[in-house]
Amino acid sequence: MLDKEIFVKVCGITNQKDADLCVQYDADLIGFIFHEKSPRNMTVEKVRAIETDGLMRTGVFVDQSVDEIKHIMQHARLNLAQLHGDQDLEFCKALGKTRVMKVFWPERYATREALEEDMERFAPYSRFYLFDAGSKGGGHGVQQDWSFLAGTRGIKTWFIAGGLGPDTLKQAIMGCNPCGIDLNSGVESAPGVKSEEKLKAVFNMIHTSLVG
Repeated sequence: MLDKEIFVKVCGITNQKDADLCVQYDADLIGFIFHEKSPRNMTVEKVRAIETDGLMRTGVFVDQSVDEIKHIMQHARLNLAQLHGDQDLEFCKALGKTRVMKVFWPERYATREALEEDMERFAPYSRFYLFDAGSKGGGHGVQQDWSFLAGTRGIKTWFIAGGLGPDTLKQAIMGCNPCGIDLNSGVESAPGVKSEEKLKAVFNMIHTSLVG
């Protein structure tokens, strides 16, 4: 059992039905992907039209400029920019500390201490951190070595991603004790289509056996 709340972000939302499920199951954040190569890619108009009552709205960005991200955030009604490329300190600073979720790939680091050094560098310019699987990009559907993150200092509220679903969630949370989780491919029936059965199973685990 965990003795703290786990924040839940559901990413890769493409339609109102799935957004409604996130509201129904009491998610905290919801994510929309703005990357043409992704099967979950969205437009400003589509995201703006999706209602997400009470959820923090996040846009996932890879290669847009600061000005492009600001424009999209304004018109798509976004609260956060999840920076999923190699955006530097100046980029984060230009967007504003309260609006940045900075992505790190633990696989790139030889030690957890090296990762924490980068976390410290970006701390003045970020609101949240996300640790993703692989060495770049996202949506791989593969798990991380959760033990690598065990004991990571709470420099910022940090989320984990990487193949999280009903069959893998407990192992991940118990393995590294994160502040939050980011769900995407592990709760889908097809790319960009969430499975109500899988979402329900994950939220039941979080609200009962894991934190209850």
